[in-house]
Amino acid sequence: MTADDSFGRLDDDDYPAYTMGRAAEMLGTTQGFLRAIGEARLITPLRSPGGHRRYSRYQLRIAARARELVDQGTPIESACRIIILEDQLEEAQRINAEFRRTAESTDSTTAP
Repeated sequence: MTADDSFGRLDDDDYPAYTMGRAAEMLGTTQGFLRAIGEARLITPLRSPGGHRRYSRYQLRIAARARELVDQGTPIESACRIIILEDQLEEAQRINAEFRRTAESTDSTTAP
């Protein structure tokens, strides 16, 4: 990997750039919180060659949402489930919108 390859990853939301300690610090939470949302399968951090957890910016955004819900009094397991369901709903809405666009374009090309 060249230096240019490394710099290109700075914009990659999925690149696991943050250690557990740094991620916890950025979120203002504990490493235990990150472990808990990992155990609840909300996020699955990648592992470095030495076995240390590494988090992406995308995963940090999800963890921040979980922390927001927990701070409002939602139990951590429930917060994780809420976020998973929100994500599934968003994906279903995206798929429905895509189907509608396809159907509309098909209808407009077959109309007399």
